[in-house]
Amino acid sequence: MPHRRGGDRAERAVHQPAVHRHDLRRLRHPAVPPLRRHREPRSAVHRPRLRPRQHVAHDADVPLRRHRDLRGALMGVQIDVQGLSKSFGRQTIWQDVSMTLPAGELSVLLGPSGTGKSVFLKCLVGLLRPEHGRIMVNGVDLCRCTESERYQLRKLFGVLFQDGALFGSITVYDNIAFPLREHTRRTEAEIRRVVHDKMELVGLAGAEHKLPGEISGGMRKRAGLARALVGDPEIILCDEPDSGLDPVRTAYLSQLLVDLNAQIDATILIVTHNISVARTVPDNLGMLYRRRLVGFGPREILLTSEEPVIAQFLGGHRHGPIGMSEEKDAVLAAAEGTWTRTLPEIVPQLEPSPGLPVRQAVRRRQERVRAMLAVGSVPR
Repeated sequence: MPHRRGGDRAERAVHQPAVHRHDLRRLRHPAVPPLRRHREPRSAVHRPRLRPRQHVAHDADVPLRRHRDLRGALMGVQIDVQGLSKSFGRQTIWQDVSMTLPAGELSVLLGPSGTGKSVFLKCLVGLLRPEHGRIMVNGVDLCRCTESERYQLRKLFGVLFQDGALFGSITVYDNIAFPLREHTRRTEAEIRRVVHDKMELVGLAGAEHKLPGEISGGMRKRAGLARALVGDPEIILCDEPDSGLDPVRTAYLSQLLVDLNAQIDATILIVTHNISVARTVPDNLGMLYRRRLVGFGPREILLTSEEPVIAQFLGGHRHGPIGMSEEKDAVLAAAEGTWTRTLPEIVPQLEPSPGLPVRQAVRRRQERVRAMLAVGSVPR
């Protein structure tokens, strides 16, 4: 039989154990110790990953004071905006905006599209930082406070986003419970109780297991409002809550906001284009136009204002300084000539539903208006 050197080598390789390259090095150089991978101590490499809530200050760092009116009833927090200016690059959004959102009252901010109303809401909650001015909330300047103070101040806020901003892949119940699971250490039993209370408050009882795609637009808005309420906020910001809703659903949502204010006496700011909402819901009314605040004050004063911009917008007519884009062309304005506007009657404000307490905000607003009339400081 012919000798097969290759086959013998293959057979020897099968029957002999494999030798590692580190062992070969040790055989050639006996003094060289076997190579070992250097490992850091486990405590230095595998540090436990802290959740975000463990990096922020505790509730005791910045106390949240609960405010009461003269009768001792709980009320919301007043917001003082002083000389606020915001721009993106060279584009100025608005400048020198000053207003006071009275504690426990409903306020509405109007303005044509693109005037920076949503940007204003983001500045109020601390998501955007203005270049100039101050936002005083609970005695703290939101523009110059520390991160821990800003985190504590945000606990005072609840935000209803324009489209509801619900997570489409989880149920309505889980959407509403999301802030409690992320930012609190409550048990599931406590979370369940709070979520069911808020869902019943906004009229969503029985919709816990439905997905956002399975409910109507009005129900999605109410689910977003319930999520904004689970933290028991003292300030509620609503970014165009009536957007995409028909007049009937808008009326229901308006009544819901009035009832909510009657029950918890929170400070509520609504950004909207809806003139019906602006006439019937708020205690105070304001308007942004051409990078400035045209006016802000009690509804009785703004609804009868002789300011051309406010009168045109509230009247919903084309006669006035507002044009198709923003400011009307001078030639077109001159061609319109003079137009006499008759002051409309003040539409009665919405009352809370039967069985609910009387809104304390109405009494406070009326006292403020009487004081303004007494000193003759009513803007026109």
